[in-house]
Amino acid sequence: MNRITLASSFVFMLMNGCVLVSSPVYLNHGVSASSVVVSGVELRGTASWYGIPFHGRQTANGETYDMNGRTCAHRTLPFGTILLVTNLGNGNTVTVRVTDRGPFISGRIVDLSRGAAAALDMLDTGTASVSLKVVGNE
Repeated sequence: MNRITLASSFVFMLMNGCVLVSSPVYLNHGVSASSVVVSGVELRGTASWYGIPFHGRQTANGETYDMNGRTCAHRTLPFGTILLVTNLGNGNTVTVRVTDRGPFISGRIVDLSRGAAAALDMLDTGTASVSLKVVGNE
């Protein structure tokens, strides 16, 4: 990795309020950007969840949002990316699929569906410190 790329990556992480824990591997062998999987990446930051006002509405990837499902919104990861989310406060984990864009509140790295938030036991608090690990794509 050259110095410019490394510096750009560092600035990007600072602006998004997350920490890169391991080196990413970008796989792109003539496939569209929407199907690129970033493997070996772990991000840490604050998660929030969204529910009733969005239930039944269309997500950014065109699906109907099910607040009781196990999906999430992420600003940049490709739709269909599968994430293992760990609540750093209690160790609970859940696997979610990126179907939407967000969160749009500074300092948050992921918006979880109500069902995913329940699995992490963060419904009452609304937010939690989490680790996101890319584990695959659809």
